[in-house]
Amino acid sequence: MGSSMKFLVLQHIYVEHPGEWRDCMRLAGDSWDTVELDNGEAIPPLESYDALISMGGPMDVFDKDEHPWLFKEKMIIREAVLNRKMPFLGICLGHQLLAEAMDGVVERMAEPEVGLMDVSLTQVGRADPLFDGVTDPITCLQWHGCEISTLPKSSESLAASSHCAVQAIRIGQLAYGLQFHVELTADTVTEWSKIPAYRKSLEQALGIGALPRLNSAIAAKLPDFNLTARRIYKNFASLIR
Repeated sequence: MGSSMKFLVLQHIYVEHPGEWRDCMRLAGDSWDTVELDNGEAIPPLESYDALISMGGPMDVFDKDEHPWLFKEKMIIREAVLNRKMPFLGICLGHQLLAEAMDGVVERMAEPEVGLMDVSLTQVGRADPLFDGVTDPITCLQWHGCEISTLPKSSESLAASSHCAVQAIRIGQLAYGLQFHVELTADTVTEWSKIPAYRKSLEQALGIGALPRLNSAIAAKLPDFNLTARRIYKNFASLIR
């Protein structure tokens, strides 16, 4: 492996992309290919890539009848993590897919977790290289209605919040899942709110007219988000290199 890396990014809806991490990749001289699974694009062979990234989406891990490609994606994640020991980073839905692929359990929450909030690192998380130099607690954006209810046997829990006990996991040394979002750009909340399922959960959680309030709160914290995203990217890349 040379100094630059190539990532395979699995997307489940066009608005949930790597966000700030795209700039991190460009600055590091790394590259990435995107597969838009919801558009029927096929996942290429993993041999050409140094790491696999799975992003979020409005569907749930158990919506396999409506989105049959979810089953294929879980098999690919299992192949990458279990058989290839390939570096993996899953965000939100990708975090939950990692857990299910490795025989954990994901269930619907009593109430969705949506909005700007903090997650706290566990004792294991504070010592984990992915979070080296990251401020604890981590200010983040939450936008999910399901959670990991049973951890995969081979995993470590790295972070938690008052509403969701499993906010980050590690399997082996190189496979990570983050339930929360730090990869935000100035346009993230506006882009996501155009998706009916996302807008509905936002207004259910935070009330009608929540969008401008959330946008203002994110704008005030965006430099901190960017700093955290860059640090996590640097740490993840260092593990791979």
